[in-house]
Amino acid sequence: MLARSHFGFRTLPFVMAAACALLLQPAAHAVEAGFRQMTVTANSADDKPAHFALYYPTPDAARLIPMGPFPQTVAIHGAPESTVKGLIVISHGTASTELGFAALAQALARNGYLVASVEHVGDTWQDQSMRATPGRYFAERPRQVSRVIDTLLADPQWRARIANGADGRPLIGALGHSAGGYTVLALAGGKPVLSRLRIHCETEAELDPVLCTLSRSVGGAPVQAGAAVDGQENGQEEPVQADPRVRAVMALAPMGVAFSASSLASITVPVAIYAGEKDSFLVPRFHAQWVKQNMRSASTTLQIVPNAGHYAFMNTPTMDLPSPDGSVANDPSGFDRAAFLDRLAQESIAYFDKNLR
Repeated sequence: MLARSHFGFRTLPFVMAAACALLLQPAAHAVEAGFRQMTVTANSADDKPAHFALYYPTPDAARLIPMGPFPQTVAIHGAPESTVKGLIVISHGTASTELGFAALAQALARNGYLVASVEHVGDTWQDQSMRATPGRYFAERPRQVSRVIDTLLADPQWRARIANGADGRPLIGALGHSAGGYTVLALAGGKPVLSRLRIHCETEAELDPVLCTLSRSVGGAPVQAGAAVDGQENGQEEPVQADPRVRAVMALAPMGVAFSASSLASITVPVAIYAGEKDSFLVPRFHAQWVKQNMRSASTTLQIVPNAGHYAFMNTPTMDLPSPDGSVANDPSGFDRAAFLDRLAQESIAYFDKNLR
């Protein structure tokens, strides 16, 4: 009775209205993922124009947009927020697409990041011409990512939004899957030696069959019988250019066997490695675990995801997409890809929040 006489029934509608206003307030400031496509102008007459998908935080409403096998829940050309926590570049795998990482890209954008998902010209589902020249393949993939970074930092609209670190430089991270995992490790300083890959496939093809079937043309000059598989002893490191602007890396099911041990040991930026326990495309013991065992930085971590296959890190396509390792849509029995991607998205946000500050 005391409480009722204090407020009175006449004031109840006001209290309820105020409560509703408080409940509705977060929705007014809700952040969605904006989306637009951008082009990197070719540097020479021989270069094909490179494209990338740009995701960013926006107050505008998102909706489901059909985009082939990977629909996107985004606000097309939504108005960008005035600031972002940093830039994350995403590198897709071989013969893949920049649209296949919607769950990760959109989650990062909704949580304040500018995300550039690179289309790797010459290594997409439409065009695998870059594979014909292995040295160019390994050098050009990271170079394409650096060109995307160049493009965004040269654009006043986007550069002004990207937060800087204490050193005054922009906060930039990289995330890559499969050949994209190779790419982001190369950006961090890893150097491939083509003969390492050749020797691996001469000695371990039965245990790493999908990669070795795909890589029969890779390796350069013949290797002497009995040569050890150890970095520079079997050939020169490829002249792959690292990008010191990249401050933290997430390598998802990376192609790692080609790296020299010494170059992996020289990487100093934080690296988080993930691999599927049941990955038969890039068997973890030869790739993700090889990378981890040769890295010396205490900030390097490795997670083996139970029961996960190679494509667990991509959105499940809405149609069957064949690959050298079966359908991109397939998972091992009992694996919940949607639940894993939700978890991975939150872990990626936490990882870059921690390591780009």
